[in-house]
Amino acid sequence: MGMSLGRVAMVAWLLGALPGWAQTPAPLPAKEKYDAFAMTHQGDAEKGRALFGDDQKLGCARCHAADGKGGKVGPDLQAIGDKFGRRELVEAILSPSATIAEGFASTIVTTRDGDVISGIVRQATEEGVTLVEADGSEHRVAAADIRERRVSAVSMMPEGLQNGLTVAQFTDLVEYLAGLHAKESAALRAHGMPVTIPVTSHPVLLEPFNAPEHKFAHPVWFGPVPGVADGFAVVEHETGKVWLLDKRGGAERKVVFLDSGRMMPGAHGIMSIVFHPHYAENRRYFIVRQLVEKGTFYTLVSEGLAAADGRGDSGRPPRDVLRIDGSTSNHCGGGLEFGPDGYLYIAMGDSGPQQDPHGNAQDMKSLRGKMVRIDVDRAGEGKVYTVPSDNPFVGQAGVRPEIWASGLREPWRYSFDPATGELWVGDVGQDLYEEVDVVRKGQNMGWNVMEGFAPFSNQYKRAGETYVPPVFAYSRKYGVSVTGGYVYRGDVTSALSGVYIFADYQTRRIFGLTRDGTKLGKVRQIGTAPQRVVSFGRGVRGELYVVGYEGTVYRMNLADASFD
Repeated sequence: MGMSLGRVAMVAWLLGALPGWAQTPAPLPAKEKYDAFAMTHQGDAEKGRALFGDDQKLGCARCHAADGKGGKVGPDLQAIGDKFGRRELVEAILSPSATIAEGFASTIVTTRDGDVISGIVRQATEEGVTLVEADGSEHRVAAADIRERRVSAVSMMPEGLQNGLTVAQFTDLVEYLAGLHAKESAALRAHGMPVTIPVTSHPVLLEPFNAPEHKFAHPVWFGPVPGVADGFAVVEHETGKVWLLDKRGGAERKVVFLDSGRMMPGAHGIMSIVFHPHYAENRRYFIVRQLVEKGTFYTLVSEGLAAADGRGDSGRPPRDVLRIDGSTSNHCGGGLEFGPDGYLYIAMGDSGPQQDPHGNAQDMKSLRGKMVRIDVDRAGEGKVYTVPSDNPFVGQAGVRPEIWASGLREPWRYSFDPATGELWVGDVGQDLYEEVDVVRKGQNMGWNVMEGFAPFSNQYKRAGETYVPPVFAYSRKYGVSVTGGYVYRGDVTSALSGVYIFADYQTRRIFGLTRDGTKLGKVRQIGTAPQRVVSFGRGVRGELYVVGYEGTVYRMNLADASFD
């Protein structure tokens, strides 16, 4: 039936649909009253628009834009109806701190004099930090005056906004927000992007790979452990744990591979692991974490040593390889991959704040917003690594030699095509577009001069610089946070052989695309995941897996999938 008897009675009470009741039912708690009415009634979107812009009633427009131009304290809501369904919109208004948009968490600064200042980070440099409050007022705090800086788990959007509204008015507001959808993009059309991405007739099937009793806590990475038969590593984000999922003999066991200590929630924590190409012999592995120390957020790549059987950490303290300081807690990269050349590639985001106001991605003296390439098999120059001599900027004054490519915003998951060696990257967008890039040596992928195919800002634009466009970009109509995947090279008879498979984290859509030279060939929606897609995994035989952020890893069954 889809609705319990208790739920039916609650809704019926709201509607006055049970006149013969002998007793007056108990009043609904405030949030449930608004929830139930909004989920069973259609509101008036025009009235909702007026409420949204009414500074005296709600003041939504003081923090949020709804035109795709951003520039407010809170996230732009232009395409919020594409990002969230009605249920999620209702919950977001009633419980704003339950889910805070990436990059819009409030930062709390405690000064050496004991003053406490909170707000969204607008600027963050070595000299200090600028926080903006919900009313738009800004506060500048010098670095020397900061005693502590931390991210709050409480949203700047206040609780109880609904209390000043009738249930009908609340429903009008929800109706307006649900109707905000992405507009058709001239920039996408001009570069051959389809207005509509067709759905294939036979989608991929997703089969749970871990048993329900072995559910993970916000997993963000999955892959086989080299040399360990039927052993898979699973990285949990906030707990700092890496698990070994042991599938030997048809049974399933879940044991700790590494416990790096509990991390801070949100954007902090352990984000990835990669095993050395010769792990079976040398037992070396590398992890990347985001940490905070004395108010400074930083991304840290460390090297660990596994035990002799390769099934867990040896207990030897990890060795720090590379530290990249960030402006904020956002866009801290999080990917590690060994390339076909044997070098370690490290993806680093621009580190925020929103819109990259410091131009980190275009600053060649910084590793922020870059793809980094280093040799971890040789030490030199006071470091535990060396820079490969064929890195594109070696010897250039004012440029970090570790940089392999630039102009990235938040490269969330990337991989090498085993057949061609090409590096495919899913780069998370700012206001309007998500993009898929094929990144090559020395290239500038454009952020924040460009977002997708569209100009974004001229502040850090350089004359004569070439900004490489993506292979594919999609609007908020299809999602808000791309998750990079893999070119499928498993079963050569599959319709998806040679297709790049990726997803959108929030909408759970799974896509496949092909390329015609440097341009898009064909793109299709090939499935929908049961959980938000935070990562993909590739097995030793080329089989693909989907990592659901709610705790389940799925094996992709492509046997009957089409690409029509």
